[in-house]
Amino acid sequence: MQSQATTVKAYLAELPADRRAIITAVRQVILDNMDRGFAEGMQYGMIGYSVPHSRYPAGYHCDPKQPLPFAGLASQKNYCSLYLMTLYTGDTEISRWFLDAWKQAGKKLDMGKSCLRFKKLDDLALDVIAEAFRKITVQGHIDYYETALKTPRERPPAKKKAVKNAAKKVPTKKR
Repeated sequence: MQSQATTVKAYLAELPADRRAIITAVRQVILDNMDRGFAEGMQYGMIGYSVPHSRYPAGYHCDPKQPLPFAGLASQKNYCSLYLMTLYTGDTEISRWFLDAWKQAGKKLDMGKSCLRFKKLDDLALDVIAEAFRKITVQGHIDYYETALKTPRERPPAKKKAVKNAAKKVPTKKR
């Protein structure tokens, strides 16, 4: 569920105490380890980390008024989420490193394309998250993003619908 908060402080204040503690701890790991060129703020109803327009004037291609997203941290209805955009396209050097490091940490990984889901702080390999944020510079993220935009995405083949002539509606003449 998206928050209507306009500041990180307001976002944290609206969370229940248990969720606030989890999000605050992960946020601190992020702030302690991310490249100082990224900016923290509210983006898409969650705490967002982005490349400011001053550094990347084109902004996000989906909405150029938005700065280029890098990461997001949110309290959802049934879990918390950490979104890492550089893991989104899958088979890259950073995503392979991340998956291997997570496995070595011995934690269960509950992850979608870029969304790392967790219910409690102990679900996370915080050292791996810290290292991931240290590994990705602002310029590295911009380079990754521009490469991803230029790379054609493979889409699964369209499903063919079986159409039976008997099932087609045939227009009738009006009398």
